[in-house]
Amino acid sequence: MTRQLEGKIALVTGATRGIGAAVVQALASEGAHIIMVGRTTGALEDMDDAVRELGSTSTLVPLDLMDYDGIDRLGHHVATTWGKLDILVGNAGILGPISPIGHIPPKEWDKLMAVNVTANYRLIRSFDPLLRASDAGRAVFVTSSVAENARAYWGGYATTKAALNCMVKTYANEIANTTNVKANIIVPGAIRTSMRAAAVPGENPNTLDTPKQIAPLFVKMLLPEFQENGVIISYQDYKKGSYKNLSL
Repeated sequence: MTRQLEGKIALVTGATRGIGAAVVQALASEGAHIIMVGRTTGALEDMDDAVRELGSTSTLVPLDLMDYDGIDRLGHHVATTWGKLDILVGNAGILGPISPIGHIPPKEWDKLMAVNVTANYRLIRSFDPLLRASDAGRAVFVTSSVAENARAYWGGYATTKAALNCMVKTYANEIANTTNVKANIIVPGAIRTSMRAAAVPGENPNTLDTPKQIAPLFVKMLLPEFQENGVIISYQDYKKGSYKNLSL
């Protein structure tokens, strides 16, 4: 059976656990070569084993996304090795303190902005030319519903996700009429991850969907035939029947 992403080059940040790891495996199952970005070499090696078991290959990139020069070096490596990038998944993010805005230490605020916003800007900056070099470049970034509802005590995380939404939608508008690239945003909602456990410590994780369950939606949004651009798609709404054109 022909795999839908055979020959495609995909870059995934936060690739070693949670949603990122599930997306890596889903893309590998469809034949993509995965450029896996994570902070821990051992975890990347474990994911490489998983990718190989699925009949695909990967490139391991131990990188802290606050190393912006490292993102540029990675862009240069991808350019010289493949000359294009077909898929970009901006998944990595941090929660930061759940507290009144005025109680967030400045260093924690700066780190939130650095990882959740600036790192994704640097990914766009470095990989936009390579996405344009693909015949159907696709980018998906991961946001949160708190970006829109201004929940008390979530100000740090919510502010970064609101900024990410604006940035990605702006990028989508800039590429809309001159390229084959599509850039979109996904809201996972309540998924069984370590970040969710830290954010809602009293919740029963067995009541939540797993990262493996949401991964097929990422794949659909990253296929060449997916033509939406600049949209925010909620996994939870999708499960209720919205976005029927994305039927899995």
